[in-house]
Amino acid sequence: MSFTKKEQLKDPNYLPPLHLAIPLGIQHVLAMFISNITPAIIISLAAGFTFGSPEMVYMIQMVMTFAGIATLLQTVGLGPVGARLPIVQGTSFAFLPIMIPLVKIAGISALYGSIMLSGIFHFFLGTVIGRIRNFLPPLVTGIVVLTIGLSLIPIGIQYAAGGVPLMGTEEFGSMQHWGLSLTVLFVTLILKFFGRGMLSTASVLIGLIVGYLVAISMGMVNFSHIENAAWFAMPTPLHFGFELSLSSVFAMSLMAFVSAIETVGDVSGITQGGAGREATEKEIAGATMADGLGTTLGAFFGALPNTSFSQNVGLVSMTGVMSRHVVTIGALFLIMAGLVPKVGAVISAMPIAVLGGSVIVMFGMVISAGINMLSDVVWNKRNMLILALALSIGLGFQAVPEALQHLPGTTKILLTSGILPAALIAIILNMILPEELG
Repeated sequence: MSFTKKEQLKDPNYLPPLHLAIPLGIQHVLAMFISNITPAIIISLAAGFTFGSPEMVYMIQMVMTFAGIATLLQTVGLGPVGARLPIVQGTSFAFLPIMIPLVKIAGISALYGSIMLSGIFHFFLGTVIGRIRNFLPPLVTGIVVLTIGLSLIPIGIQYAAGGVPLMGTEEFGSMQHWGLSLTVLFVTLILKFFGRGMLSTASVLIGLIVGYLVAISMGMVNFSHIENAAWFAMPTPLHFGFELSLSSVFAMSLMAFVSAIETVGDVSGITQGGAGREATEKEIAGATMADGLGTTLGAFFGALPNTSFSQNVGLVSMTGVMSRHVVTIGALFLIMAGLVPKVGAVISAMPIAVLGGSVIVMFGMVISAGINMLSDVVWNKRNMLILALALSIGLGFQAVPEALQHLPGTTKILLTSGILPAALIAIILNMILPEELG
C-alpha cells in the first residue's frame, strides 16, 4: 500500500471505493448488532412484556433505528453536535442495573421520562466535559464498569437456564435450555479465537444464528409473531408514555455522567488508534453532545440510552480505516433494519436460552473491560480501600435488598441497583481521601 493511500485511510473525511466502504460499514454493524438489541429484550421482559410481543418488537425496532440516527449525529454532525469521526452509537449496557429495577417498580413511563431528561443533562455535559474528566480517573471508571458487569452476570445465568418466567418450574435449568446456551457459547468462542476477519468480528452474531437454527430444529421457535409483523412501520412519539420521577432522573443522570466519560475514552481511542493523534476538545464535546441528543430523541420514540460503542473503536484500530463515511453507511443499514418490524419479530422470536449463551459472553467482557481499566491503577492502601468499600457495599446491597427494607421505595431501588452506590462511594472517596494513607 502506498504512503498516500495510508495517509488517506487515516483521514476521517476520506471515502474509500464503495466496493470496500459498504462491507466495512456492514462489518461495523455486525460488531455491535447483538450488544445493541440485547438491552431492549432485557428491559422488555423486566417491564412485563412477553417474549415476541408487539411491545418487544417495537422496542427492538427503535434501538436499531435510533442507534443508526445517533451514529449519523456523530459521523455527519449537526452544528456543534457530533465528533465527525467513525463513532458507532448503540444502546448502553451501563444503564441496565439502574433501568431494570426502575421499570419494575416505577413503570415504563417513568423509565422513559428519566431517559429523556438524563439525555438532556448528558447533552449539556458536552459543554463542560473537559473540566470534569479529572473526577473520574481509571480507578473510578474501572470500579464502575466492573460493578456493571458483576451486576449483570445473574441475568445471563437466568436466561441460559430458560428465563425468569420459568423460575420455580421443572423446566428451568433443563438440559434443553442449557444445551442451546452452551451451543451459542462454544460457537462464539471457537469463531472468536480461531476465526479470521468477519468470522471473528461477528462471532457473537454467528453464534446466535447457529443457536437459533438449532432451536428451530427442536421446535422451540414460534413463527406466528413473524408472520403477523408488518414490512414497514414508522416510529410513534411517546410510544411508552412519559412520567416524571425525580429520583429516577437523578439515577439516570449519574449514569449519563459515567457514560460521558466512557465516550471521552472512546473518542481518544479512535483518534489514537486510527490516526495516531490526540482527540481535540471540539471532537470530545461534539461526541458527548451527540450521546445526549441521540438518547433524548430516541427515548421520545421508544429507544433506550445511547452511547459510543467501544468494540467499534477496536475495529477502527484493527482495520486502520478512519473514514467516518464508512460508519455512515453502516448507520443507514441500521435505520433500514429498524423500520422493518419483521426484523424485530425475527429477533424477538429467538428462545431466551439462545440469548443467554451470548449475554454470558458479553457481560463477562464488561467485567474484563473493568479489570483492564483497573490494571493501570497503582494499588496502594488508599486505592485498595476505595475498591473494597465500593464493591462490598454496592454488590452487598444488591445481593441482600431486604437489608434496606425500611428505606423509601425509590431510594431502596437506587441503592440496591449495585452500580449507583458503588459509583457514588468510589467518586466521593476518591475526592476526599488523601493520596497516601497511613
